[in-house]
Amino acid sequence: MKTINCDAVIVGCGVGGLYTALNLPKDMKIIMLSKEDVESCDSMLAQGGICVLRDENDYDSYYEDTMRAGHYENRAESVDIMIRSSRNVINDLLDKGVRFAKDENGELMYTREGAHSRPRICFHEDITGKEITTTLLSHVRKLSNVTIMEYTTMTDIIEVAGECAGVIAKTKEGEKLHIKAPDTIMATGGIGGLYEYSTNFPCLTGDGCKIAEKHGVELEHMDYVQIHPTSLYSEKPGRSFLISESARGEGALLYNHKGERFVDELLPRDVVTDAIHAEMEKENVPYEYLSFENVSKETIMKHFPNIYHKCLEEGYDILKEPIPVVPAQHYFMGGVHVDSDSMTTMNHLYAVGETSCNGVHGKNRLASNSLLESLVFAKRSAVKIVRERSADSKEAKKII
Repeated sequence: MKTINCDAVIVGCGVGGLYTALNLPKDMKIIMLSKEDVESCDSMLAQGGICVLRDENDYDSYYEDTMRAGHYENRAESVDIMIRSSRNVINDLLDKGVRFAKDENGELMYTREGAHSRPRICFHEDITGKEITTTLLSHVRKLSNVTIMEYTTMTDIIEVAGECAGVIAKTKEGEKLHIKAPDTIMATGGIGGLYEYSTNFPCLTGDGCKIAEKHGVELEHMDYVQIHPTSLYSEKPGRSFLISESARGEGALLYNHKGERFVDELLPRDVVTDAIHAEMEKENVPYEYLSFENVSKETIMKHFPNIYHKCLEEGYDILKEPIPVVPAQHYFMGGVHVDSDSMTTMNHLYAVGETSCNGVHGKNRLASNSLLESLVFAKRSAVKIVRERSADSKEAKKII
């Protein structure tokens, strides 16, 4: 067994973990763990984009869109924090080099997805998650105080006197590690690997939640699982390929096998999913169709090039024909209960991203709120850690 000492250990290298590291002080020694290679995180797979508050006049509608999609089970404070923090996050991503789409005047372009009352989603083609994640990763790799350990899996946390004091992990070679740290941040992603059909990477198996439960850390809404309405139907095994909701936001239409539309494509995801399942059952078929007939070739090639090429690989030309789609597990709204600063019910243990449940999404996530929520509350965890350490330092000085 090997012991490693550091100032903070972050389990997961998606946007939540990376943004936490980037917002912690540069004099802190940070260890980051990745269960697989760093590219195998779900943040890389996000297609549609990342929401932002367009202006103050957009606040009420953005808030209502988020609450309505979540069936009003959202935590109001968290929704407010996310929306009001969104512009600063987007500006920071731009400063870091994220290449969001812009018009001929250099202004940000916005797209729309289901359940949004107006376009407010920044995007980079149809690989926004990959663009943001690789940009953040490039900045983290430049930090001399951060060490990334790939193919290293958290197997437990270290609990001392009821508080978290680090993690126990195992390397690919089977070496057991005790990574001791004053603060631990779990950013282990969702639960898609537990499902037969999911848009997630198979390595996402709810590790953070399992370990938290073992130690009596509070969990919340573990039954709140989102099914995405449109993944590309395939009989091949493995991860389902997502067809971004922004495709429907740009005009793509759903048809049954008779060529009939059967649902408003821009309703919330759970509603569209239920409609597709009902139509499949009615027709006794394993999929329905998504048509890009109303989406211009220019929009397809500029906004959805990855989807276009992936469908071609599967034998479908979306410029000429509809594609078969079927709902698949996509996102987890529940998780480890955290407060507005991403702190769990165990001292010095934080959870961010899909691992956590801060109540933003309620019972059903509004499209393109996931990347934003992860980034906003990852930064808040870093700020909270710094604030707590500063307070402890001041108290220590008083005692001395």
